[in-house]
Amino acid sequence: MADFGLYSYQEEVVERAVQGENIIIWLPTGGGKTRAAVYVAKRHLETTSQPKVVVLVNKVHLVDQHYTKEFKPNLGRDYSVVPVSGESEEKDFFGKVVKDSDVVICTAQILFNALTNMEETKHVELSDITLLIIDECHHTHKEAVYNKIMRCYVEKKLKGERKLPQILGLTASPGTGGARILDTAVEHVLQICANLDSAIVSTKNYTPELTKKVPRPIKTYDIVEKRPWDPFGEHLKEMMQMIHEFMIIPSDFRLRECGTQEYEADVVFLEQRGVREDNRMLAQCALHLRQYNDALLINDTLRMMDAYRSLEDFYTTKIITAMDGTDFFLVGLFQENRVELKEIAKNSQYENPKMGKLETVLLNQFVPDVKSKGILFSKTRKSTRCLNDWIINNRALQEAGIKAAVLTGAGIGINHMTQNEQADTIRNFRQGTLNLLISTSVAEEGLDIPECNLVVRYGLLTNEIAQQQASGRARAQDSQYSVVAQRGGREERRERINEHLEELTAKAIAKVQEMNLQVFHRKINELQTQAVTCSKLAEARKMDRRSRFAASSIQLLCRNCFKSVASGSDIKLIDNAHYVNVNPDFSQHYKVGGQVVLERSFEDWEPGRIVSCNNGNCNKDWGFEIKYKGVALLPNIAIKNFALETPEGRTTVKKWKDVAFIVEDFSFEEYCQDNFPDIFV
Repeated sequence: MADFGLYSYQEEVVERAVQGENIIIWLPTGGGKTRAAVYVAKRHLETTSQPKVVVLVNKVHLVDQHYTKEFKPNLGRDYSVVPVSGESEEKDFFGKVVKDSDVVICTAQILFNALTNMEETKHVELSDITLLIIDECHHTHKEAVYNKIMRCYVEKKLKGERKLPQILGLTASPGTGGARILDTAVEHVLQICANLDSAIVSTKNYTPELTKKVPRPIKTYDIVEKRPWDPFGEHLKEMMQMIHEFMIIPSDFRLRECGTQEYEADVVFLEQRGVREDNRMLAQCALHLRQYNDALLINDTLRMMDAYRSLEDFYTTKIITAMDGTDFFLVGLFQENRVELKEIAKNSQYENPKMGKLETVLLNQFVPDVKSKGILFSKTRKSTRCLNDWIINNRALQEAGIKAAVLTGAGIGINHMTQNEQADTIRNFRQGTLNLLISTSVAEEGLDIPECNLVVRYGLLTNEIAQQQASGRARAQDSQYSVVAQRGGREERRERINEHLEELTAKAIAKVQEMNLQVFHRKINELQTQAVTCSKLAEARKMDRRSRFAASSIQLLCRNCFKSVASGSDIKLIDNAHYVNVNPDFSQHYKVGGQVVLERSFEDWEPGRIVSCNNGNCNKDWGFEIKYKGVALLPNIAIKNFALETPEGRTTVKKWKDVAFIVEDFSFEEYCQDNFPDIFV
């Protein structure tokens, strides 16, 4: 192993995997889990007949990172190593890629799609793979795609099938699964082991070497006192009270405290109830109250002006889409108070003390003659943009030489980064053009980011796994891990609980590792049998729910204006991904807006224009057109933007998978016959 450059602790944790056992490697962030996995893959390729290694990751950018940084440099000379993601054309003939390659690195969804797609060039069987490496394997639980893949594996194993791949899981922390006591935490770790059909290993003999390689940062709680006076927040609460009185809150319902996550859950429920009960006043007031609550949360974390702008942005569109008395009241309330709110927001004496503390923390690290690098973690995309704007416009931080940029998750939408933007930002940070990343959780896990001497968690309520991964980003010698929070506030309490849970995780893993081998395997088998049984029951219940109503008995209503616009039987499913309305009459109910532009291209479709409700002033966004096979221009709609009128009453769902009727597959041939009959005469 020495010629491969492994540390002694890495040699220890790979030992059983090299012998062919199913193993989860538990090492901290920066401990070299991926390098250890590459070594296991190399030995597997050298010693296995007709080897086939598949490496699964849970984020697209990790495909290229693992390929470029580890697998290609160490295995590429002797073996064919291929990266495949939703961005690459290889996904369209994934079965052939697996057949022709020695090592394939891909997102988990691509493998799962291949397991269920019976088309020859796309299909893969688990028996085709001899070693399956699962990165960030603590995500192998519930309905996560890792667990769907492993459920296929476990079902085959319990049926006695022998030709299954060896499993190698990698994690910085399996967590406690929400458990607060040791016995329940042990159950959680055992469940992760059962889901991965693996034992969990960590270093026992070389802990000092690991500690030296991955030093723990110096943790500081940078605490501020509560604002002595918050006129901006108080003014928002007075406006919210006026909405409460206007909307007539149901007598059987009690709203919790404004400016909390609990209040947000309450108004989300009230909006849904308003839709169900055909009470537009209740639904719309609840939607607006959620925006005010968001502003209170922003005011608690960021600048008053950030909170004000969030409301101003929301009402910019609402002013031109007002439909009835409720809308005019809500828009009018903001219009009447906007000048006063803005004046308060400009007054620096009322500013959020957390911002001042954050400035101090940054200035203490970014000092002359020290090449500092840091990551500032915040909760939302919006908060990262606000913090970046604050840094750019803060003279002291600019004079300290802070060159910041936002790093958030990639995806479709105006607030998402593209894959290329992500890669550019990380490259600039690595090369020193940038020295501070302002990031959501995307930078906590897996990303190859250089050693930082400062990590700040700001306004965050997360679990112990996220905390450990964020802490692991501060890997430079004598680095600082700062928690900026209000004294006695939710963030401070959660961080201290996470410290306890981190210790509990380690104790739970130790307990599992100490178990008698026969007892461990018996327990794993029990948990696997239970999981498969529960999965089959859940699937049966889901099928019952999906076939509860005939599609023709369902009406789709615009969620904003409640106008009935489509039948459930108008909806068809394209490529198991796109829910489109095939009824030509549907075009009477929507208007088209701007062209949707996506960074990547797709095999059979391309995006068209945004579609929205054309009922008077409604303008509710419904989705966007797609052009399928260059011929069929169809509205691809999101069910969250509609209400469903069923034989048993009105309801709402977030995702299409939760509707209570079966959506039939789209037939391109039938579509062409119906819409171009002359061609098929």
